[in-house]
Amino acid sequence: MAALAYNLGKREINHYFSVRSAKVLALVAVLLLAACHLASRRYRGNDSCEYLLSSGRFLGEKVWQPHSCMMHKYKISEAKNCLVDKHIAFIGDSRIRQLFYSFVKIINPQFKEEGNKVKLDFLWHPEVNGSMKQCIKVWTEDSIAKPHVIVAGAATWSIKIHNGSSEALSQYKMNITSIAPLLEKLAKTSDVYWVLQDPVYEDLLSENRKMITNEKIDAYNEAAVSILNSSTRNSKSNVKMFSVSKLIAQETIMESLDGLHLPESSRETTAMILMNVYCNKILKPVDGSCCQPRPPVTLIQKLAACFFTLSIIGYLIFYIIHRNAHRKNKPCTDLESGEEKKNIINTPVSSLEILLQSFCKLGLIMAYFYMCDRANLFMKENKFYTHSSFFIPIIYILVLGVFYNENTKETKVLNREQTDEWKGWMQLVILIYHISGASTFLPVYMHIRVLVAAYLFQTGYGHFSYFWIKGDFGIHRVCQVLFRLNFLVVVLCIVMDRPYQFYYFVPLVTVWFMVIYVTLALWPQIIQKKANGNCFWHFGLLLKLGFLLLFICFLAYSQGAFEKIFSLWPLSKCFELKGNVYEWWFRWRLDRYVVFHGMLFAFIYLALQKRQILSEGKGEPLFSNKISNFLLFISVVSFLTYSIWASSCKNKAECNELHPSVSVVQILAFILIRNIPGYARSVYSSFFAWFGKISLELFICQYHIWLAADTRGILVLIPGNPMLNIIVSTFIFVCVAHEISQITNDLAQIIIPKDNSSLLKRLACIAAFFCGLLILSSIQDKSKH
Repeated sequence: MAALAYNLGKREINHYFSVRSAKVLALVAVLLLAACHLASRRYRGNDSCEYLLSSGRFLGEKVWQPHSCMMHKYKISEAKNCLVDKHIAFIGDSRIRQLFYSFVKIINPQFKEEGNKVKLDFLWHPEVNGSMKQCIKVWTEDSIAKPHVIVAGAATWSIKIHNGSSEALSQYKMNITSIAPLLEKLAKTSDVYWVLQDPVYEDLLSENRKMITNEKIDAYNEAAVSILNSSTRNSKSNVKMFSVSKLIAQETIMESLDGLHLPESSRETTAMILMNVYCNKILKPVDGSCCQPRPPVTLIQKLAACFFTLSIIGYLIFYIIHRNAHRKNKPCTDLESGEEKKNIINTPVSSLEILLQSFCKLGLIMAYFYMCDRANLFMKENKFYTHSSFFIPIIYILVLGVFYNENTKETKVLNREQTDEWKGWMQLVILIYHISGASTFLPVYMHIRVLVAAYLFQTGYGHFSYFWIKGDFGIHRVCQVLFRLNFLVVVLCIVMDRPYQFYYFVPLVTVWFMVIYVTLALWPQIIQKKANGNCFWHFGLLLKLGFLLLFICFLAYSQGAFEKIFSLWPLSKCFELKGNVYEWWFRWRLDRYVVFHGMLFAFIYLALQKRQILSEGKGEPLFSNKISNFLLFISVVSFLTYSIWASSCKNKAECNELHPSVSVVQILAFILIRNIPGYARSVYSSFFAWFGKISLELFICQYHIWLAADTRGILVLIPGNPMLNIIVSTFIFVCVAHEISQITNDLAQIIIPKDNSSLLKRLACIAAFFCGLLILSSIQDKSKH
């Protein structure tokens, strides 16, 4: 009864809500959100610097998140590179002096507050008076001595020495009014920041500071803002109000030692904000979106935009001409899966229509990608890791995965449903790992490394099994696989102006696929049909695998040879990142043995299967009861042992060095635990399997439309509500990945024909396209330098 009720409920839901209706809903959500963000930008302005200087919140005890943009944490080398030949002056009271010390420590962490000379200047002017005015006036008259950045602020001394009198406030207003034109003049050629006064913690103030109250500070701040903002009559003031320190102080002033000065961590946050305000527009860090202009559109991006625009126009014309002929050819919906099925009686759809429709959809999707991660339309935020942000979603998806279980169509080891399930839950865990920022937590990182290795293990197992059983080494098969793996990444490289190696996982899988193909296709070609007649061929295949292992070991321990191979043109254009192939070397070496392990496992499994040593019937254990129980025990112990080792890992470099050799232990343990019991082999999670079918698209799409700033941050579609934002952005992200998967499959059927002569012509056109792309890319690189 429960199963019947479940199936009836599923039919009822799918009757009203299919995959197609989900995608329509996602499209409507994107249009509404884009319109809202456009209106907000017009109303509130498009300057992220203002948000950085005036608003934000704490994500944790010490992690500051500006409103709508990301803040970069500058390293010493970056800070020095930004500030080279720059003159930065701090002028004010003891609070400004502490900000000055914190700013200098970004450049030199060993800096002490006393006894050191630094390149930056601090000028002691605790009151806004004639002395401060004279100092500022000198800068306006001497262009050589004028600083590039001026950070000024003072008020608490005026309150203190005049005992908080109203006359002192009036004098403060007069003095600010007199220096405002000078600051405005400096701000035309320099960056000038007026730091508003932070609140105090009145209970901790000493007796001689009791007159400094938050009420008085607010009055002085209001006077400064009013006068400095009105210093220019017909335009906006160039003097920037540095008010964000007030917000930081409101959260942390209770930790102050004297009630007046901020704790060191808060001063460091304020100094880092100041560094971001000035340096982001110079160094343009990927994860520092505050104060950065939109990147310029390249020639290749313009050509891509023209192509997609023409595709959309062409499809609309085609649709208008043929709409009457196709009016009756509406797709029907499968109530079981929610997927669309093509009507068998329908008039055949022409290849041209599918081609135009696919590029039309892809053009709209790429526009969304560009809006999310290049156009600065939507907001971005920094990641912040907590245990709950990682483990609670993991528990949630595991519950969903267990709930949606069905019987498999076949009960073989690693059958199609099971491998899709495996890819699905691994991909979901990796997505949660990325969005939660869990890479900072080493035990989680080590377990995620195993999941990536497991995906590559499946690559070795799956492709080896196909070539071994089918013996299909034709060019059509190779081109189909390469197209499906690389199509989306190539499009993103063009649209998002990123190198191929940036999407590191696809180059990794592509290269390993070619290694598997070449290993098995080279003479002598040994396949299962040939090997069954003579055991000698099994030995020959093992010999091939042995040579492959030696080749892997040679490259793994010969970095120079590896870099020479992949630094050759045009390979260098594919595998270089930031001018070298070190990142590719690191990624390849990290999982260098796992594909070989997958191939070896496939060979052993298929050999045992052919000799009928395995029992793969429904409900039957894989081996005899004794052997099955023994292997299950060993597998559980191995799985837990590896997990304990990974969880206790203290040194990332050392663990990465051991990972290639030991990761196979947990992978094999999982396979045995999942496949030895007959009941476990007979069921699978349809929830995980659904995601497994689009796992590659999910992995790639997350870079730009779920995460942000090339995976460094989080995309914010709905500000102020993190939970709702994650739900909406995830829904759109999954719909887009599913649609791209369908587009890729449709285009693969058209662009990669089965006829060899037609295929060779297409390959010639594709080669010409990539040659043109490489030439344009080289021209762009030269123009940048």
